[in-house]
Amino acid sequence: MKETDQIDMSRLTVKCGTKSSYDIIYKQSFEALPAEVSLLYPDKVRICVITDSNVDPLYSQEVTDKLESISSSVMKYVIPAGEEHKNLDEINKIYRFLIENKFDRKTLLVALGGGVVGDMTGYVAATFLRGVDFVQIPTTLLAQVDSSIGGKTGVDFEGFKNMIGAFKMPVLVYVNLSTLNSLPGRQFVSGFAEVMKSALLKDENFYVWLIDHSYEIRDMDLDTLSEMVYRCDDIKRMIVEKDPYEKKDRALLNLGHTLGHAIEKYYDFKFLHGECVALGCVAAAFISWKKEFLSKEEFYEIRDMFVLFGLPISMDLADTARIVELTKNDKKMASGHVKFILLKKIGKAFINEEVTDEEMSAALDELNFAEGD
Repeated sequence: MKETDQIDMSRLTVKCGTKSSYDIIYKQSFEALPAEVSLLYPDKVRICVITDSNVDPLYSQEVTDKLESISSSVMKYVIPAGEEHKNLDEINKIYRFLIENKFDRKTLLVALGGGVVGDMTGYVAATFLRGVDFVQIPTTLLAQVDSSIGGKTGVDFEGFKNMIGAFKMPVLVYVNLSTLNSLPGRQFVSGFAEVMKSALLKDENFYVWLIDHSYEIRDMDLDTLSEMVYRCDDIKRMIVEKDPYEKKDRALLNLGHTLGHAIEKYYDFKFLHGECVALGCVAAAFISWKKEFLSKEEFYEIRDMFVLFGLPISMDLADTARIVELTKNDKKMASGHVKFILLKKIGKAFINEEVTDEEMSAALDELNFAEGD
């Protein structure tokens, strides 16, 4: 996409087959939410808003007030905030709430929050009464550019990330970009790792655009952020439309995630997802260089780009053997091989099943010492 192209960036349609198409709406408030929902449900539908204890005091009242104008009834369920609550015990509590309050198959669930809320609400929508509709209202950068798009839902199991889940496409994604203003700085930076991932795997021009607009992004200019989020979602749209259920090319979206998830698990989720993905992307670029797909200069350029936006490129990874071992529990394993995403150049990723334990260990050693370069 060229900057001179005249593209309507207020709406993006994801077409995952004729029965699972949905729109992503880009606004800077919640004003248009009732109208967008009522277009899908002209008869008033019963709604349950699912949020977490961080987002609840910020946006729940406004969102429920808006939805009450087009709903027969709106109720709210609040999940305790944090990745540690993304489990089946909390899912069971949501089921119980819905059953006790007599929600039926015509229920509309609304996920108001970040990736944890979206993943959990989507999983409930996929499984409650064999499936009900749900809307995503992502309030974090990470959710707006990644987890709310594409229909992956699920929960962690005994510390292993997203091991239980289902594909369930939302009927609508409503992005209110102004919610990014309430994000703590570390959370915003964490989300930016997924932005970088999108550019690295598919769009070199977008990568350059990010560098050119780095000041506006760090200053939280909403118009700039709006284009950034739209362009990330458009990259994900193109990949998801071709491969909605991750049989092949959708795996490219896992750039940085194989070692990233292992580092997350190793530290028992002490670090944010995006921070670990950034490390995973640097490791993938390092392996790509050592396999002679990238030049040394390209590797260092990619690594230093994460520094520009405040993301980590090094960490104390004392037990690298344990981190490599944790990749064997990754759900992206295929016939005993780790499906690793590598780079041929900035903007061109590919799937490689020949990355060895020794190569992963060398990449982790690089992360250990990157600060000293």
